[in-house]
Amino acid sequence: MPHHILISAISRSRKQVFRTKRKLTDLIMQKSTLIAVLVVITAMIVPLFLHAQTRDDSLQSQVQINSYIVKETGSSKVLMAKDIDRPVSPASLTKILTCIMAIESGRMDQDVLITKESTMVEPSKAGFRQGDKIKLVDLVKAAMVNSSNDAAFAIAIYLSGNIDSFVASMNYKAKMIGMKNSRFTNPAGFDKGIYAGNISTAEDLLRLTEYAVKNPVFNQVARLEKAVFMEQTTHKVYCLRTHNKLLDKYPYAVGIKTGYTTRAGGCLIARAIKDDKDILLVMLNAKTDRWNVAANLFDMAFTNRVLNPESALSGRLVAQAQSRSETFAPATAIHKSKKQEIAGQKSSCKSKKQEIAGQKNSSKTKKQVIAGQKNSSKSKKQEIAGQKNSSKTKKQVIADQKNSRKSKKHELVASKPARKTKKKIALTLFLKPIVPSNQICNNDQAYRDVAA
Repeated sequence: MPHHILISAISRSRKQVFRTKRKLTDLIMQKSTLIAVLVVITAMIVPLFLHAQTRDDSLQSQVQINSYIVKETGSSKVLMAKDIDRPVSPASLTKILTCIMAIESGRMDQDVLITKESTMVEPSKAGFRQGDKIKLVDLVKAAMVNSSNDAAFAIAIYLSGNIDSFVASMNYKAKMIGMKNSRFTNPAGFDKGIYAGNISTAEDLLRLTEYAVKNPVFNQVARLEKAVFMEQTTHKVYCLRTHNKLLDKYPYAVGIKTGYTTRAGGCLIARAIKDDKDILLVMLNAKTDRWNVAANLFDMAFTNRVLNPESALSGRLVAQAQSRSETFAPATAIHKSKKQEIAGQKSSCKSKKQEIAGQKNSSKTKKQVIAGQKNSSKSKKQEIAGQKNSSKTKKQVIADQKNSRKSKKHELVASKPARKTKKKIALTLFLKPIVPSNQICNNDQAYRDVAA
């Protein structure tokens, strides 16, 4: 008996262990399935969420821009700015000063002999050879459009005889313009080796650009997407294209100059014109996509989403503006923009209602026009009937005229015997015989008979 009890107890324990293991297995399977589902849902939702947040976070990377400034030309008000006095390498933005000095020299139509020193520079360059003759205006185009370093050095040597003399002229010109925190070491923008120390600031470069855009020749060159010109001796044709990708990305962009070195990072001086606004942008040491950042900054400037001039860029314009040290806009400005947006939506609803009311009125006017057309058709029918009646009256008039003519003929016919009688009487009187006086009484009686 005890043996049977032991066996039954063992079997029960085995069953309980089996049931426990099965429950654990089911629980693990359920948790694994749940985790897998959550992973799949996360993989599907996160990209959508990131895509939805792309536009709001389009300036997330702008924290990586060392310094920048946005300003409307002709206005003293700075729209947006960050570290505008911070000295950094301007890279090829230096060529703006080189080119405006060449333009102001008044020698743009003269031929420039390319020296060996001009060709011994790093890329980018146009590929001029020693002894080539290139007009000064074409060197300016090559330096501005294609950022050709050999063109910049050729300009410097032609205008001042050597690089050192031209650099001295550059620094003097910069001081005259008001560039207080800039120092240039070469005409192209190199910033290492013997040319180390070529520095400027966002504020100084904005002053330089505002000075340069007052010159119409500079404006024409700064807007070019490519430069095509010819060497004067061999007639070799050069076709150089711009590095400014903003011209393709932003429809209102009109130049001006790009720059890049390892030390300077991505640099850009851009100009955009929309409606009656002319905006300049200086961006230095950008470690991100400078083209999209510039487009977003221009959009904010054109739509009056203007920031505090001393505020720095942050990732989010609204949600994260207060959580970062570099705030993008005051909270009041955000609330105002929201109120303006709501007001705009209300006005759009009102305009839609007015449009619907206008459509109803137009439908009423259409009905009125149709009713008027029906009335006009009725009046036309009445007019036609009146014309028929008038035609009948005309026929009656003609018939009356015919009857009157017939009556006149009858009168004429009736008057003919009377005329004949009168003729007979006149003839009788004319042919009356002369009778003796003793027969007068008898003849008078005969006359009276005839006259009667």
